[in-house]
Amino acid sequence: MRHRIKQRKLNRGSSHRTALLANLAASLIEHEQITTTLPKAKELKPFVEKLITLGKKGDLASRRRAVSKIRNQDAVKKLFEVVAPRYKERNGGYSRVMKFGHRFGDASDIAVIELVDRDTAAKGKKDIARVELERNSAAANTQ
Repeated sequence: MRHRIKQRKLNRGSSHRTALLANLAASLIEHEQITTTLPKAKELKPFVEKLITLGKKGDLASRRRAVSKIRNQDAVKKLFEVVAPRYKERNGGYSRVMKFGHRFGDASDIAVIELVDRDTAAKGKKDIARVELERNSAAANTQ
């Protein structure tokens, strides 16, 4: 029986699982929409919602707890300065999980997890800037 078992193990050890959730949460905060497997998305949803609730508190202790959970200073900064104020009047339900079909290689269920009322321009913004910087530096090196 599954008494007192509150989370999915995702075929990982405890430290690997916490690192996975921290990385997924940082990516979700950065891009505001990510695609992953359905069990990972379902496990990530309460993790991120608790982080956004910490961001809504906004005090130093909450910021330190958020840093200890996701270990990414840029994501914590965006969480506290951009994402949390967006949901100031909302009492939970900051993210949604939508089924997206099956993965081609192994037919695993794929889902999209996104923040409700997200900024559509945020997805890939950092990657686009990085690619442009690389192109400019490559063009400068060839001249």
